Amino acid sequence: MTIGWKLTRECRDNLLAELPPKYVRIIADHVTLSVGGHAPPPPVETATIIGRADDGTGIEAMVVALNGTTARPDGKVWHVTWSLAEDRTPRESNDVIAALGWTAIEQRGIIMEPAVW
Repeated sequence: MTIGWKLTRECRDNLLAELPPKYVRIIADHVTLSVGGHAPPPPVETATIIGRADDGTGIEAMVVALNGTTARPDGKVWHVTWSLAEDRTPRESNDVIAALGWTAIEQRGIIMEPAVW
């Protein structure tokens, strides 16, 4: 199972209208804390989209600051996989952010709920 936070439907719909996905497969629904676990994580006080990463070949991710930081406990960057080309996987977002970095965008607060899926 995966644990993390799911964007509320209203928040997701609003963000997709403001930040149209570049690639055909739209994900844009969660921030992962970890794979493995059975209990949802605690709520976050603040969650803000602050940047965008795109490799130009099929991975688009929005960088997120949770409680003021982009640093995940595993050393990677908090993000929402936004959209993908058909032959790409959400896990590749971590690699793209690590290899290419990200670009700051106008900040947008997001509303998420702790979840297990």
